[in-house]
Amino acid sequence: MNLQCAAHINAAYKSASQSARAFTESWCAQELYCPACESDRLSRSRPNSPALDFTCPLCRQFFELKSSKNWMRRKIVDAGYSAMIRAIREDRTPNLLVMQYSKDWFVTNLLLIPRMFFTESAIERRPPLSPKARRAGWVGCNILLDRIPDDGKIMLVSAGTPVPTGDVREEFARVRQLAQLPPSRRGWTVEVLNLVRQLRKPEFALAELYEHEGELRESHPGNKNIRPKIRQQLQILRDMRLIRFTERGKYRVV
Repeated sequence: MNLQCAAHINAAYKSASQSARAFTESWCAQELYCPACESDRLSRSRPNSPALDFTCPLCRQFFELKSSKNWMRRKIVDAGYSAMIRAIREDRTPNLLVMQYSKDWFVTNLLLIPRMFFTESAIERRPPLSPKARRAGWVGCNILLDRIPDDGKIMLVSAGTPVPTGDVREEFARVRQLAQLPPSRRGWTVEVLNLVRQLRKPEFALAELYEHEGELRESHPGNKNIRPKIRQQLQILRDMRLIRFTERGKYRVV
C-alpha cells in the first residue's frame, strides 16, 4: 500500500479543501480494498451522491470518506442532524472511513467505523446556524466516538503503518452480525457492548453494568425496564460470541 496521496494525481486546485478531497479520494480509489469481502478495490460512487463516496463492486458495501490533517479523537463533524437520525432509523448509514493525512499528503491514520455501530445516542445535535449564515437555521451533527465501542473502530493505517489486510477483514467479520439486527434493537446492543468495553476488564459481573443504568436511562428516557434490557443485550452478545458466560457466574470478554 502506497501511503502517498498526491502520487496519484497531478492537478492544480483553487482551494486547500478541493486539493484534499481530490488527493484523498484518488488515493482510496487506487489503494484501498474492501474490509468486508475479498475485493481488492473500491469503486467511486456517482458524483454528488449524498454521503456515499465509494462502493465495493463485489459485496456492494457503501463507504463515506472524511479526511483532515488533524486526527479526530473525540468527535467527527458530520452533515445534517435530521438526515443522519433518519438514515440510522432506516438502516441506510454507510461505513465511515476517517483519514488523517500529513502536510506532504501521506496517509498517517485511517479508521473504519462499520455502519452498524452508528446509533442515535452516538449522534450529537449541533446548534442551528445563525440567522446571518447562508444556510440560516440549518442543524448539523457530530459523531461522538466515545459512544462507539472499540469493536467499531477498526484501524486500516495506524501511525503511518498499514494494518495487515487479513487482520482488518477478520475484525470486520467478527462484528458484522450486528447488521442483522433491526436498528431499534441494534442501538441497545451497541450501547451495552460499549459499556462492557469501557469496563476495561477481562471479566465482569452483571452488577457492574447495572451501575451504569443511569446512562442508558438518559439515552432512553421512555424506557422503564433498563435492567431487563441489559440482560437481553448480553444474551445477544453471547450469541454473537463477543462475550461468554463463565463458570464463576461472570461474563468474560472475547
